[in-house]
Amino acid sequence: MRPSTWADRLLALLVRFVGLVILLATLAAATASFLYNESDEEDQAARIAAQFNLRLRDHVAILEGVRALYQSDAAASGPGIRAYLAALQPQVHSPGMEGIGIAAAMRAGEPAAVEARLKENYGTDIRVWPATDQPIGFPVILVEPYTPRRHLALGLDMYSEPVRRQAMRRAWQTGRPAASGIVQLAQEEAATVKQPGFLIYLPVYAREPAGATRPTIATAPRTRPIEAFIYAPFRVNDMMAAILGSRLDRIDGLEIIAGDGPSAKVVFRHGKMGWDAHEQVLRIADRQWTMRISYGRLLERLGRPLAILLFGLALAALATQLHRVQQRRVGEAQALAEEKERHAEDRELMIGEMAHRMKNAFARIGALARITLRESASLDEFEVKFDGRMRALSDAKQMLVTGAVDSVELGRIVHRELEIAGVSAERLAAATGPEVRLDDEGAQAISLAIHEFVTNSIKYGALSGRGELEIEWHRDGGDIELNWIESGLADTPRIESESFGTQFIRTLIERQLKGSWNRSAVDKRLAIVIRWPDDGISD
Repeated sequence: MRPSTWADRLLALLVRFVGLVILLATLAAATASFLYNESDEEDQAARIAAQFNLRLRDHVAILEGVRALYQSDAAASGPGIRAYLAALQPQVHSPGMEGIGIAAAMRAGEPAAVEARLKENYGTDIRVWPATDQPIGFPVILVEPYTPRRHLALGLDMYSEPVRRQAMRRAWQTGRPAASGIVQLAQEEAATVKQPGFLIYLPVYAREPAGATRPTIATAPRTRPIEAFIYAPFRVNDMMAAILGSRLDRIDGLEIIAGDGPSAKVVFRHGKMGWDAHEQVLRIADRQWTMRISYGRLLERLGRPLAILLFGLALAALATQLHRVQQRRVGEAQALAEEKERHAEDRELMIGEMAHRMKNAFARIGALARITLRESASLDEFEVKFDGRMRALSDAKQMLVTGAVDSVELGRIVHRELEIAGVSAERLAAATGPEVRLDDEGAQAISLAIHEFVTNSIKYGALSGRGELEIEWHRDGGDIELNWIESGLADTPRIESESFGTQFIRTLIERQLKGSWNRSAVDKRLAIVIRWPDDGISD
């Protein structure tokens, strides 16, 4: 046989071998694509569950704030809580709750004190209902924000109903938030389309002996005396619409199951569930629900791997191009190595910033204590004001956690930080600008920058007691420009060198906002200008 024939056979064998390798690689790639699509859908379902859990924690935090306000002065619970909720506006910033209410303790057959508080809160005679065989009761004396539909819940003795009573007992015994099972809310009687609902309770323990001039106190074996429950009712359909918003339209099928067993009840259903449903755990106070979500992407789930397979078969006929695949893999490996190196640098920066933030946090708390002390005429007044500001600081940090909402408004970030610093209402009103929505990364960068500016100003600048602070932002072409100006300072700030915190803020602005900043200090005046592209984000 001629040598050329042997060479042809050897080349054919080599092509077949390379083609087999390509075919096997194609099968692996098709499988990986299928698994990647499944993993991507699982990640999306996990993010939705995390958003739901974060929103519920926000609601519980609001209830805890109302409980603290009630404990500070139970006698003024009606006007005080109305004012607090009017300022906080949970229905705007954390929609989903069907109001916030108070259920006060009542001894069996002695509704007079509770009915007197109802008349004081709403100016009309409202009776306690229904009749019950329980030795104690907890009628609703307040539901805010008030609407005619929510008026139907006033006077309802929640302890008379077994499902509600079970959750109230758990909250009473543990002192922690407790969620009821599925019930029909009292206000559903006036609704055209009735929805399943549930409630979350927080106990208000008695702080004085029963003989003191305080509201009625309820007692039970092996539990602390209690005088009321702070609670929030939820309509399941309204809550899901408030949390998911337009995302609900992009989901093919969604089920919410109140529980985690075969007997658990489906309380919310949207669309049609497919074969690709994913399950996630939802935390409702002390209860666990299950979410099943289906994206219905059959074509993407199977079509993409099939296309990869067909492409691989065609590629097997072009085995001579195998080296290009190898080159692409080498390039991807290099890109991955560069990405890992970049992530390592970011981690090192964040670790250093964590230590820096802790120092700033302690300095800020000390400054708040000094400011509050100067404003207070007595130790009691200092305790009330300082406790309120510390609670506001905790609430602000929780609300700025990303993922709970799609975007954050710039003015809210600025005003919240200034409020926590004790800035007066006149100064807050002067910090103005157009509505600017920030995504997760932008909100994080601006929040940290404003926090740094406020902290430094409390230590050395206008917020330390001497000087004037001016804050404004506006649109300039395709950019947002924020100006922070401190004038009339005790000394001209020294900005020749950058501290670690300054370096971190500059890095955030440049990397996350894709923007720039400039500082200048002259004649006892500090001016900071931040500019970044206006992405035109909307809710």
